[in-house]
Order: sequence, then C-alpha cells, then structure tokens
Amino acid sequence: MPPINKRLHITGIVQGVGFRPTVFNLAGKYQLTGWVLNNAHGVEIELHGAAEQIQAFTQDLRQNPPPLAIIDSFSEEDAPAIPFADFQIRHSEDNASEFLPVSPDLTICPDCERELFDPSNRRFRYPFINCTHCGPRFSIVRGIPYDRPNTSMAGFPLCPDCASEYHDPTNRRFHAQPIACPVCGPHIWYEEGGQLEADRETALQAARSALSSGKILAVKGLGGFHLVCDAQNPQALEELRARKRRSGKPFALMAFNLKVIQKFARVSPEEQKLLTSTVSPIVLLELTPQGKELAKLVAPDQNRLGFMLPYTPLHLLLLEPAPNFPEVLVMTSGNLSEEPIAFTNEDARQRLSNLADGFLLHDRPIHMRVDDSVVSIIDGTPHLQRRARGYAPLPVQLPVSAIPSLACGTELKNTFCLARERYAFVSHHIGDLENQETLTAFEAAISHYERIFRIQPQLLAADLHPDYLASRYARQRAADENLPLVEVQHHHAHIASCMADNGLSHLAQVIGLAFDGTGYGTDGKIWGGEVLLANWGGFERLFHFEYMPLPGGEAAVRKPARMAYSLTLQAGIDPNRFPFRFHHALDAQEQAAIASQIKTGFNTPLTSSLGRLFDGVAALIGLHQQITYEAQNAIALEAIADPDEKVRYDFPLQDGQILVTPAIRAIVRDLEQKVSPGVISARFHNGLTACAVTVSEKVRAQTGLRQVALSGGVWQNKTLIKQTISALNASGFEVLFPRKLPTNDGGVSLGQILVALAVSGNLKE
Repeated sequence: MPPINKRLHITGIVQGVGFRPTVFNLAGKYQLTGWVLNNAHGVEIELHGAAEQIQAFTQDLRQNPPPLAIIDSFSEEDAPAIPFADFQIRHSEDNASEFLPVSPDLTICPDCERELFDPSNRRFRYPFINCTHCGPRFSIVRGIPYDRPNTSMAGFPLCPDCASEYHDPTNRRFHAQPIACPVCGPHIWYEEGGQLEADRETALQAARSALSSGKILAVKGLGGFHLVCDAQNPQALEELRARKRRSGKPFALMAFNLKVIQKFARVSPEEQKLLTSTVSPIVLLELTPQGKELAKLVAPDQNRLGFMLPYTPLHLLLLEPAPNFPEVLVMTSGNLSEEPIAFTNEDARQRLSNLADGFLLHDRPIHMRVDDSVVSIIDGTPHLQRRARGYAPLPVQLPVSAIPSLACGTELKNTFCLARERYAFVSHHIGDLENQETLTAFEAAISHYERIFRIQPQLLAADLHPDYLASRYARQRAADENLPLVEVQHHHAHIASCMADNGLSHLAQVIGLAFDGTGYGTDGKIWGGEVLLANWGGFERLFHFEYMPLPGGEAAVRKPARMAYSLTLQAGIDPNRFPFRFHHALDAQEQAAIASQIKTGFNTPLTSSLGRLFDGVAALIGLHQQITYEAQNAIALEAIADPDEKVRYDFPLQDGQILVTPAIRAIVRDLEQKVSPGVISARFHNGLTACAVTVSEKVRAQTGLRQVALSGGVWQNKTLIKQTISALNASGFEVLFPRKLPTNDGGVSLGQILVALAVSGNLKE
C-alpha cells in the first residue's frame, strides 16, 4: 500500500501541557513524517506514512495524551499524499477569528521538586524551576497561541543551556514556555523598610529568619502576594489581624508536607489526593486534638482548618524544615480586608507596607492575579468554595452553542462568565465588588479574558439587583455599545448554573432548592430560601421561607442580634421575657428603635433568606451578636452541632410558605429548659434537612420531577448538604449540586449567561 497523509485537529487544553513534544516522539515511534503546530484553535498535525502506522499513532495519542491535556474534540481527515523529509514542530500560527482554552497554573511536579533539592543539578535551589509538566500558565499568559513571546517570560531570553533543553525533543523541557534557570531567569530579593537587604539564596534565608523571629512578610508567589507569618505565634497572628483588619476570619495555612498537616488535621484518601494534585488547592480538613489548639489561633469558631501544600519551588524553599523554623505558616491573601490581592511589586510596596515587616520579591511579572482555590471533600466528592488557581480558566462545556456573551456576576464572591460556541469561561474568583479597587480588577480581568479567548460580546447578562456594581457595569456597557442586556433573578441563575454544571440542557426542568444569603427578588423583596420549578428559560416560585423583617437592612446583616430580636418578635415572643444573649449587644434605645422599625416597616426590608435565618438563630442561642465577615454566624452554628442529636424542629408548609416561627418558638422553649447550644444547632439542621425533603416530595407529587438541584451559599454547610443529599437519595430523588463551580455566588455568572441566552433565543443545538 502506498503511503498516505492524514490531517488531525485537536481542541481543548492542548497547549502548554507538552502536547507537541508527545506528538513529536510518537511520530518517531511509528516512523512517520510530517509536522505539528499550535494555532489559535488548538493543535494541528499532518502525518505521512503507512496507513496502519498512522492508525496506530492516532490510537496511541487518543489513549495516551499528555497527562495534563484535556481533549474536547479530536478529528481527522484525508490530506494530499505529500511526503516530508522528517517530522517537525512548526512555528505557531494565529487566526484572529479562532480561540482555544488556556491551561490553569500548575503545581511543581515531582521531577522538578527532586531537581530543586539536588546539589548536582544546575537548578539546585532555584525558586523558578519548572518544565512542560508544571509551573505558571494562566497567570503569565498575555495572548494566544501559548508561546513564550505571548507570556510575561518574554523578557527573559534563554541562555544556551536552557535553549538546548527547549529545542531537544527528548528533554521534558522541550517547548516548556516558562523555562528558566539561575543564569537567564527571574530571581528573588528581600527588602525591609524600602531597602534591599539580600539577594537570591541570602534573600531566602533572610526571609526565613524574619519568619522565625515573629515577623510578618509579604511574599510574591505565583498569582499574587501572600501575607505570611508563623501560624503558632499568637503575637504575630494578633498583629496580622490588627493590620489586615481581619479580626475573626480564618487564615489559610501551608505546611511542607502531608506528615505535618496530619498532626493538625485528619486527611482522608480523597483529601490527600486533592492536596497533592496538580491543582494543590486549600483543602478544608477536620481537626485533630492538636489542630483544635491551632484553630483557636487561626480559625476561631471553626471545626476545620484550611491547609495547602507548597505548590511552587519558592514555597518549598521557604518552608524547608529546619530547627526552630515554624512547622506551619499562615499563607493569607496579600491585601487589606476586602481589597484585591496585590500582584505587582510596586502595588505591593504601596498597599502592603503597613501590613508587612519585610518583602520577599521577584521579577517574574504576573500578568493576571489569581487567588488560591478553596475546596472541601463531602462524601468523597470535591465541593469548590473558591475557584481560582489550578481551576480557572478551565471552561464549562455547554450542551448547546452560544453566541458571544458576557455575564457580569454578582456583588459578593464575584466571577464573570464569557461564552462562545460550546464553551463557557467562568473567571477566577474576583472578590467582593464593594470598592473601586476590586471593580478595577474586575474590569481589567474582563478585558483580558475577552482578548485571550477572542470573545466580543453580542449579549450581556447581569443580576436583577439595581445597585450591584457588576450590574451597573453591564447596564453602562450595554448603553455604550448598544448591546442587548438581560437582567436575571439571582436564584434562577443559581439553579440554571447547577443544571449546566451537571450537563443538563435548556430543555430539562428541575426542582431547585436555592438556599442562600441575599438575592433581589422579582417582588422587590430579599430572597434566599427558595423552592423553584426551573429550567434555563424561566422559573416558577413554588415555595419560599416565611418572610422575616430585616431591621436596618445591612445593619442587621452585620449585627445578627438585630435579626434575633426580629425573629422573637415575629414569633410572638416578648424579647424581654427571657435573658437572651442579644440583650448584651442591644441597649434599650436600639431595642426600641428595632421594634419601631419592624412595626412601621421603615428601613426594614422583608427577606426569605435562609442565610439570615442562620444568623438570627445563632445570635439567639448566644453565638456572635455582631460579625466581622460574611457567614461567620452560620459557620459557628454548624461547628457546634451535636452529631448524635436526632430530634428536629418543624418547618411546616402553609400557602406556599415554609414557616419559621414554629422553629423559633421551639428554640426559645429549649433555651428556657437550658438545652445546650450544640443540641439546638443540630435540631435546627435536622429540621432544615427534613424540610428540604418534604417540600421536594410535594413538588414531585405535583410535577413528577425527580431531579433536585441544590445551589446557593447555604449549601456550603457541610452538615446540611451531607444530610440533605442522603435524605433526598433515600426518598428516590436524583440530587444535583455544583461540581465544577462553587455553590455560592461564585457560580452565578454561568447561570446568568444561560438564562440570558435562553430567553433571548440565542441557543443553537
């Protein structure tokens, strides 16, 4: 048989993951000639040789792609039978109309870690060691195709040794775009008081010495700065909280290896797999007795600690075990509370100089700031709570094709989403859009995503809330660019997002349990405890939690004592008949003002929010009367729940409402009988679980639907979601929950874009 030619087209995460070297070496294995190149649509290959050898090559590549590749499509076609002298990696091609996904940043691989600590290796103790299988990706990408000139490494020309590795098909650094070494690559230095104190290895040792002495450092990492200190030094932690204005919020932790983590936390096989994965996120872990002592310092009110392992060579060097060096470091975002993380040296010097005693800096530019991801394992399944480094910007594949679209997300835990064809690119975690700094970061990130994914929106989507900064941005842009804008109800977007996350199309319909904190309702009230009959294109609100007065609006969110007072009044209980703990936070004047607000409705919106119910119940039983971060009381309430308690409070259904007043009355009776807060918390959680099942069964009886979608920030509660999934499964339901995205507002932007596409008629099969 004469030789033939075949052309292969492969799309997905196929650049920056060693795809071309794999193809090159497979071509040699099967004695084929031709070429491979990156273009703006993926990887293109042409092969010349015997038909059976080409078939074997294709089968081998399909079955054994590079470990980090994610193949979305793999097509082949005949090509003219043109011979080639050899097999080549050709220069990348670009086409301004095409696009492809971009790999997220990856943790250091085992080979590079071994070299890092090998005295005979030329990259011994080099903080920027990387190869085709690891290192920066998304945080350094400026454009596509993914080649060094399109990254922030473009300013570091390769030395002869690195160039030799880069061009050697047998080397694992073959076409590794961030490749560097001490001769030609970035370097570190240490500053104190605005003065250069040390360079390279001596800088590292100066930083370690500072940490050992109790100082707080700003350390430039992969996607931005961390504020770092000894996690077991009470004085350092107290100072960090004061400087960062973060009085109670937990800090993320980093330890050198699993052995150290296991002193403080229980690590299941699934959690170990996640901690040591190429993502290497912060994983929320249950405490050991020693961990409970550490939690008092770094995570008060929590029954879990957020640990991660070193994911860059610099982190490994910084945490290298030594006598008198801290076992565990706080590794928290390098920002003042609620601001975006610093990611340039100058920005860090300006914004972090009052927070840090010293700076460990480097000169590899970060093009796009990226926070650490946060994940918990529930019944063996990862649940994302913050989707950023290691996950973003991996796309969600859509079951239908979309026109170029942008959804701007929400106010808290903001992400935005860009869609094109069958890809939806949900951004990395942006943060809370409550200040100009975060809004600027939001706008810059949108511009970057539009550029690298070649998406010029033809449709905009935004939250229904009139005052969200993200919605204002969408409205202004729609006016400036004469684009259609669809405003989407918050909890409808939650459920639509969950549906698409689980592969359901716009034609499906589900029972949606949107249990959340805050969402602007179609009736102008604040929703957050919703039972919806929903698909992408619309929803029917079948049940909701009983409306509760929220005296002072945001004031009651920040001060749950106000919510507790409101709940007792609504339940017909005299707030003064019993020595409630919220009396300590509310003087007589404020109590009178709250009573008047509730009676008149002045500055007292009504809410069905389950998040606010958690706040009020927690305050009622004596937990925080005033909070310092979002969901603090809900977290504290979950943490004390007695796992052995089986009694539950009732949440009866009446005229489309889920009544809360019977549960409040039962809680007050239990308080009068001196039932422990842990038992009351468990009964509250048990009651909500039973309520979720009861209401789902009622909707199933009416509609025949068996799929229940759980979405909203309340489902971050590990106790509640575990109990509810188990109980719903036992009742014959198929339970859907977000898997690729967070269940909190970080996943809402995907739902917004799907609803907008559906209602505007811009979906194609």
